Amino acid sequence: MIDAKGIEKRFGALQVLKGIDFSAEAGEVVSIMGASGAGKSTLLQILGTLSRPDAGTLTIDGQNVLNLKGDRLSAFRNKRIGFVFQAHHLLPEFTALENVMIPALIGGAREKDARKRAGDLLSEVGLSERLSHKPSELSGGEQQRVAIARALVNAPAVLFADEPSGNLDSATKADIHRLFFEMRERHGQTIVIVTHDPELAALCDRSLFMRDGRFE
Repeated sequence: MIDAKGIEKRFGALQVLKGIDFSAEAGEVVSIMGASGAGKSTLLQILGTLSRPDAGTLTIDGQNVLNLKGDRLSAFRNKRIGFVFQAHHLLPEFTALENVMIPALIGGAREKDARKRAGDLLSEVGLSERLSHKPSELSGGEQQRVAIARALVNAPAVLFADEPSGNLDSATKADIHRLFFEMRERHGQTIVIVTHDPELAALCDRSLFMRDGRFE
């Protein structure tokens, strides 16, 4: 599902990624661990097509994504890739349902279909009673559940998560961890998670460790 080879990235004189090779199979959950500054988030942004490498190749779901630019890249990202970040990035003026609907509407879905899909996903993540609530009316864990539903609304092939439980208390964190694996079982996404949390990493099918821009 994901095949990256020889990924390099520099910021000025600093080489952050030093020839990374990474692959993940369809339906696999892989964690990437490492100290701050090891290059984990930079790699995740490149794998998620949010940033371009200075060297290397990247194929996602059979598509050479480094050949895509502009609207074609945006359309691929919207349809085939989902993101969950530590900060929820929910739009404060919209309800939970509307926040989840937005990527589907951007992707060209009819409003009726987007509304049903968003409602179904919010029910799956345990928020069927919170559809009309705005982010300020939701707890941190509930906001992250909305973000997970939003990431899945277009049925992406791959889900990328960057410290998805980093701001949560231990009980809520465990719930969010379980939710990722429940959603994988239901929807079959390949999931790549950057985390500092050894408990989350231990749940994954495979865990990789980065140090100084390389996998150990």
